[in-house]
Parts: sequence; structure tokens; C-alpha cells
Amino acid sequence: MLINNNYIISMNTIYLIYDGNKTTIPVSDNDFSKHKLFCELGRGIWDNERKQYVFNRKLDADKLSKFLPELTIVKVDNNHHEVMDIKGIYNRPWPDTESVETKYFSDEWQQKLKTELHARKYSNNTINVYIYYMQSICQWLRKTPNFITDEDIKKFLAHKERNEKHSAASLNLMLSAFKFFFCNILKSDNILEQKRPRQDKRLPVVMSKSEIKRMIRLEKNLKHSLLLMMVYSSGLRVSEVVSLKQHDIDFSRKSVVVISGKGRKDRYTITSEMVLSTLDEYYEKYNITNWLFPGQPPSSHLSIRAAQHIFKNAAKRAGIEKDVSIHSLRHSFATHLLESGTDIRYIQDLLGHTSLRTTERYTHVARRKALTITSPLDTLEDER
Repeated sequence: MLINNNYIISMNTIYLIYDGNKTTIPVSDNDFSKHKLFCELGRGIWDNERKQYVFNRKLDADKLSKFLPELTIVKVDNNHHEVMDIKGIYNRPWPDTESVETKYFSDEWQQKLKTELHARKYSNNTINVYIYYMQSICQWLRKTPNFITDEDIKKFLAHKERNEKHSAASLNLMLSAFKFFFCNILKSDNILEQKRPRQDKRLPVVMSKSEIKRMIRLEKNLKHSLLLMMVYSSGLRVSEVVSLKQHDIDFSRKSVVVISGKGRKDRYTITSEMVLSTLDEYYEKYNITNWLFPGQPPSSHLSIRAAQHIFKNAAKRAGIEKDVSIHSLRHSFATHLLESGTDIRYIQDLLGHTSLRTTERYTHVARRKALTITSPLDTLEDER
């Protein structure tokens, strides 16, 4: 809330504007003598554009009056549209107000963060995500970065987990963004004490071969069918399949080269005879010169969202009721290879995993000898 300039007067009156737990204090241009005192109240930020202080808590008017005994302290309660001062004066005229959205993570902060990330060769996607999370925490706390504490970050992460049900992976990504900013831009080590959330240990959702066969068979669009086949036949991430170019397919070696996959790593992976024969038909039908899956416009590749939408429609058409995503095709690729006896270290290379532990989770969903053991319940009738 911002009091109209007609009401920001005077050397004799200070308005405390309450909006929930937030307090703003407009200050007239000629009244800079009080600025230092406002800073001393703790954790307030100065909004120079609107000439006001913003506090992320409800200030105590009685306490403030002891600091400034010569002034009248007027409390404006936005919830009750009622104004009173600490001497018990009620029913003052309600001042004209307007809503404001203060930009707590300024363009200058954004540029500093962007420059530092570019200098370290972070991807554009990571840069956008880090900026987004910094904007989010600053706006939620209503604080500029230099006033954010380790405790503030804990509260923000707890809010995201409790109220918005974010996963541990999402919370860890947020924390990575905060740690990068505070350690490399603000040169502060306070956030280093923040512990990372415990990772969810969920098993990957795997589709059966019959489900995948049905989904591909029912897909009548050649481009869409090829995209689904390539994800499954090569174990690709969705970001990798949409970024493929025509020259990334090696027909003679029956392989696909993935350029700058996750972690900016190149790798080779396998593909199938069915994909290669479909590519021949695909090249005849479409004038492919660069991107294997052109988007709109054709000068760019198909978007990740479009690829996800293609999979969602195909899964629905095939009557698959599992909670699956296009990434489930990659999970299925790894699991089916493991079930067929392929060495797990080869699967690790094909998937582009840095750690074998990441690949080992597929051993928990693969159909192994342990899953062929007869349950003791089925042997009760054998007892004499």
C-alpha cells in the first residue's frame, strides 16, 4: 500500500501502513533525517522510487513512539480500513491508496547473476531458472537480497514444501540457485549452513513392452510416431530428442550422437532398425535439412512442451492409465535392457549417467529372479 503524496507530509506525522504482517512507512522527500533511524529498526528496505520503507513484519507503534517522541504515529490498518494513532484518536479520514508491486530483485541484481552464470558456462535454462527462483524468494519475503538471512531461506523452502507440495528435487534446485547467488554475487557464506532436503527415493515408472507397442501403433502421425520411437529406442531425455539434428544419426553404425546432453556431455547411444527404416520414410515425406524435428517456425526445433503433449495424447489414445510421462520411455529403455541381461555399466554409458548409483535404481523395478519366487500364501493348500 502507498499513501498518496498529499498525505505524506510532514515532519510531525509518520504513517504505519499495515497489510497483513507487512508494514510500509512513506517518507517525504525532505525528511531524510529519519532514514537512519528506520534502518536501525531492523530489516527494513528503502524503496527509493516510491519514497517508502518496507518491513516484512508488523512494527510496534508504541516502541516506535519511544524512538520518535516528537512525532505522531498513525497506524493504518488495511484489513479494517480504520486509522488510529497511539494516543487513541480514531476515525481519521482514510487516505487515498494504490496497490504497488515493488521489484525486490532488481534488473541490476539479475544482470550480475546472469553475467556470473554465463562466465561459468551454465546453460540458458539453468540461468533462467536461477533468476526465477531469486525473484520468487525476494518477492515472497518482500526483501532485497542483501537483507535475506539463512532463516528466511528456511522459511521459504518450508513454505514451498508445505503449501505448494514441491518435491525434494525442486527444493534442491532452489537451494542451488540461492547458494550460487549468495556465495558468488553477495560473497556471503551464511547460506552454506543450510542443509539440503532429503531426496525422495521413488522408483521410476516403467511401461510394459505391450503398452509401448500399442502407443506407437495407434499413433498415425509419422513425425510423432518417430519421436516416440527414438526416445524409447535410444533412451533419450526429452530435451535431447527435440535437439537432434539430421547429421546426429549414424546409419552405418546404427547409433545416435547426443551433443551437449545433461551436464554439457556428449555421448553415443544405440538406435533400432525400425527407427532407421522409419527415418528413410520420414526424410522422403518431410524436407529435413537441419533439425530432425522442426518446430514453429522450422528454423527452430520442436519445443519440449510440444513433445510432452505428443506423448500425453499418445498414452491417452493407447488407454494407459499409469502416471506416465515421456521420460517413462527412457526409464523403460533402461529397465528392458537390464531385464534382457545387458550389463548395467553399458546401460550407464548409454543413458549418460555420471554415477552408477543413478543407474542402479532400475534394478529395483526390473523383473528379476526374485520376482519369480512363489508367494507363501499360494503354498498354503500344499500343507497336509
